[in-house]
Amino acid sequence: MISVEHLTKHYGHFTAVDNVSFTAATGRVTGFLGPNGAGKSTTMRIMVGLTRPSTGHVTISGSDYRELVNPGLEVGVLLDASAQHAGRSGREILAIAAQTMGLPRSRVSETLARVGLTESEAERRVRNYSLGMRQRLGLATALIGDPQVLILDEPANGLDPAGIRWMRDLLRGFADAGGTVLLSSHLLHEIEVIADDIVVIGQGRIVAQGSKSELLAAAGTLVRTADPERLARALAEASVTTTPIDGGLRVDADPELVGETAHRAGVALRELRAADGAGLEEMFLELTAETAREGAAA
Repeated sequence: MISVEHLTKHYGHFTAVDNVSFTAATGRVTGFLGPNGAGKSTTMRIMVGLTRPSTGHVTISGSDYRELVNPGLEVGVLLDASAQHAGRSGREILAIAAQTMGLPRSRVSETLARVGLTESEAERRVRNYSLGMRQRLGLATALIGDPQVLILDEPANGLDPAGIRWMRDLLRGFADAGGTVLLSSHLLHEIEVIADDIVVIGQGRIVAQGSKSELLAAAGTLVRTADPERLARALAEASVTTTPIDGGLRVDADPELVGETAHRAGVALRELRAADGAGLEEMFLELTAETAREGAAA
């Protein structure tokens, strides 16, 4: 388990991370979401000892990452797929990682196959890799030590649809086998598909966290009608709050109450369902509306 407790990081007068606390549980995939500049990467760098916190601390399976004797055997890390020696081949990079961790050379070929890099691709210099291939190599470096925890920052960036599906299945299988996955991504649909738990950060602070089902269930009801203004007035008379959304209304009430109110008001409905079907994107945009960069929501 990853435990983050009261984590704060100051750079002069700027606070990049502000009293952040959350956990990533064993056997689950935790999605770590936030706009650019929200503090995700800083938090993850603190987790793996690359940045020192101003206050607070992080433990991984009960230990500080910097105290682990051979961290690659316990925690797999991918923070920047481009941070690889461009003049070395993929096989050389993995061979160095294996040697550093005291692993047999046979683990290199096994891990290359696990991440879908062919023998010919493994012999190529990294400078000739596509971004997707670099992501696969970075994930191979994270996995080669057979760790129980994965900390991944935007691992699907640069992958084609088939590659994204492959990574989703790999991470899902890793968690189902008892591993812990902390996954940062701007691909909200992929987080929605794979994540069990979600942590949302904005301007360095946690703005929401919980299981995916809990957070999406709190979204209320989505309703569409030819006369949304009339329905909104009827719901307001019943002391129900509504919000215009994508050609319809999001209503802070259960579908049964909305349907009964619409029937009494004589408003025909075209769609009525729990708003969790509207997906993670709407929840994310609402939670981070005040923290996203100008124009990001558009």
